[in-house]
Amino acid sequence: MCRLAAYVGPSITLEQFLLNPPHGLLVQAWRPREMHHAALGVDGFGLGWYGPDELPATYVNPMPIWSDVNLSSLSRSLSCDLWLTAVRSATPGYVSSHANLQPFSDEADLLFIHDGYITDFRRNLRPALRQFLDPAIEADMEGNTDSEYLFALLRHLLAGDDDLSIEEAIAEMMRLLDDWLEEEIPALLNFVISDGERLYAVRHAVNADCPSLYYTTDDETFPGGQLVASERLTETEYWQPVPEHHILILDAEEPPELLAL
Repeated sequence: MCRLAAYVGPSITLEQFLLNPPHGLLVQAWRPREMHHAALGVDGFGLGWYGPDELPATYVNPMPIWSDVNLSSLSRSLSCDLWLTAVRSATPGYVSSHANLQPFSDEADLLFIHDGYITDFRRNLRPALRQFLDPAIEADMEGNTDSEYLFALLRHLLAGDDDLSIEEAIAEMMRLLDDWLEEEIPALLNFVISDGERLYAVRHAVNADCPSLYYTTDDETFPGGQLVASERLTETEYWQPVPEHHILILDAEEPPELLAL
């Protein structure tokens, strides 16, 4: 599992988003409050943002987030109006490596982070996915995690229909997963995807309780910003839970939108 957080709004430094909050991901990596299926996020971390060329950029490190000696100077220097971040607690059988670290990117416009896991993924879901996926999309994968396969499925659906919106692709993705998963096989399916303009956050699970996920548009620590995170980053009362089995859409120019799956 992971702890994840994402931001969209006025440009802020990575330091303000990642390191300064009293319960930011730096703290959640070693003292999570609501990560019930793992204890610590020590198996690496990753950052995602969009550069001046508007293409997605990532930085990943397989070491614990607190051990990266470059992070302090990077976080003071990098500013952006959209951030995706995750700290990882690796599922047994999926090694901690650069290839298996999030955010995942299609190098054109999408960034993706996932908090959860699919029980016995190699046996219960990967065969169906490999039969379904465009071979070119699967060949583009570098790792072997359930998270990257979920992103590949979403990419496949979007590539197959130019008129399909991201929220529609997410809904179709969940219908497919529900059909493919064997009865009583738990799948924790919280994730955030971005197209560089919006954040699309999902709180969902199959045959299991949904992992925690919160959002805010009013936290005074982030003036004008909209955030979603596995756990509240600050102690203000403005954070509220994303309803279970819903898509949350955050847009810096629009109020939040919630869609039932």
